Amino acid sequence: MIKKLAKSIREYKWVSIVTPLLVALEVVLECIIPFIIANLVNSIKNGADFSTVIKYGVVLIIMAALSLTFGTIAGFTSATASCGLGKNLRRDIFCAVQKFSFGNIDKFLTSSLVTRMTTDVTMVQEAYMMIIRIAIRSPLMLIFAFIMAFNMGGKMAWIFIFVLPVLTIGLILIGMNAMPLFRRIFKKYDKVNASIQENIKGIRVVKSFVREDYEQKKFNAASDELCAGFTKADRILAFNGPIMQFCLYCVMIFVLSFGSYTVITSRGIDLDVGQMSALLTYNFMMLSSLMMLSMVFVTITISTESAKRICEVLDEKSTLQNPENPVFEVRDGSIDFNSVSFKYSEKAKKYALSDIDLHIKSGETIGIIGGTGSSKSSLIQLIPRLYDVTEGEVIVGGINVKEYDLDSLRNQVAVVLQKNVLFSGTIKENLRWGNKDATDEEMMAACKLACADEFIDRFPDGYDTFVEQGGSNLSGGQKQRLCIARALLKNPKILILDDSTSAVDTKTDAKIRKAFREYIPETTKIIIAQRTASVEDADRIIIMDGGKISAIGNHSELLESSEIYREIYLSQNKAGGEDEE
Repeated sequence: MIKKLAKSIREYKWVSIVTPLLVALEVVLECIIPFIIANLVNSIKNGADFSTVIKYGVVLIIMAALSLTFGTIAGFTSATASCGLGKNLRRDIFCAVQKFSFGNIDKFLTSSLVTRMTTDVTMVQEAYMMIIRIAIRSPLMLIFAFIMAFNMGGKMAWIFIFVLPVLTIGLILIGMNAMPLFRRIFKKYDKVNASIQENIKGIRVVKSFVREDYEQKKFNAASDELCAGFTKADRILAFNGPIMQFCLYCVMIFVLSFGSYTVITSRGIDLDVGQMSALLTYNFMMLSSLMMLSMVFVTITISTESAKRICEVLDEKSTLQNPENPVFEVRDGSIDFNSVSFKYSEKAKKYALSDIDLHIKSGETIGIIGGTGSSKSSLIQLIPRLYDVTEGEVIVGGINVKEYDLDSLRNQVAVVLQKNVLFSGTIKENLRWGNKDATDEEMMAACKLACADEFIDRFPDGYDTFVEQGGSNLSGGQKQRLCIARALLKNPKILILDDSTSAVDTKTDAKIRKAFREYIPETTKIIIAQRTASVEDADRIIIMDGGKISAIGNHSELLESSEIYREIYLSQNKAGGEDEE
């Protein structure tokens, strides 16, 4: 886990190395200062003149200034290193997610990925800053202060060794009890984020059904559960303070009582006033170091689970990999399904698709119809290799899709989904997702084919009209047409419309299909639809039922041979007739 996270330090290695060195110099100077002060006290006690005091004073000022300088620079470098690590971790997680297949994405909730890139990274970032600064400073301070205390106070310094086992056992017990709680807490964090994300995304539905109170109660329940988890964990971590205070007071009582007794009884021979004052200073140094170590321990305890969650994403390997010698050119738009069966997970008991044998010629227009859950979308997702088949093979352009370079294959297979996604930016910027180098003329031509020019021309800013996040300032039909135009700009060999004209009126739907026939005849077109009118003029229509192909034929053939198709057709036409009456 540490090696995995350390890879994200990269360009911040030098500040990560410099910080401990600066901290070490700061600690050495801090530990020497009480020693010089003790000598100064003894010199004054022995009748030193003012010039000696001035000399000691100048040395102390220089050392204090250097210590402050090293500490300040260490603060800057540690902040730079930790923030840099946080930046790189977020970038690495984001890049890792971009490479995920649909199968990988299915393993992680969106809210969980957001939590890992925000809260978890922040936890690790804070822990890293403490590790390269406080976790270096505290042990060094403890060691140097003990050496100096032993040098000044002799056997009395051993009291610090006796309190260490008490502190160590206490911290181990706290960690063993707190770690499992934090593991559960971060899952609750995901739950809270999921509640927020779901509510905001569906806020229009919430308001239209007047469900604000229900959503508030649901969020409050998740928030209360998270609060209860943190409270329980913090109660355990709270024992850290009393344990430290106990050790502090034990050492203080021993040093003050036994030290004072030694000073008085030995008349300053075994221990003088200067040594006693230095010993007390070193006592505070060591115990403050222990206090800081306990803070580091708490932070690392909390961040360890965050680090594990980050590594889960970084370690996740895409289930889809490029072959060693990939094919970069898709010859044509022909598609063959040879004895294909597919399920979304190896653990799944039921196949989403079974025994699919289908052969599509390049340039054909294929319609796909079937009831909800008939695996229409599952079928087309295998073509651009969004998922890999479980059994059999999918052939595109005469070559198994597993032999293609993934980017090359997907650039030639354009998929327009029913749930269209547009991004914040102008219409032009959204269209250029299809082709980043598309000219204005090419964009206009694609929009004309998709019948999107009809509404774009009515906007005051035309193609420079700003699209809100998710396309919230556009209607469903407008979004669908823009997404079709975006797909056309890829100039694909295969165009798949996954129920992507459902929000478009039948007249516009017909115009789009006519444009496809006339202007992109060589492109293989696969149209998934709920309306038979959307696929009536297709070369062939595939009827899906329960993950299998029930029937294949053109409109006339299926009306005679397929009960499912005839039932859908008659029910829709009957409904249409009644509406017209």
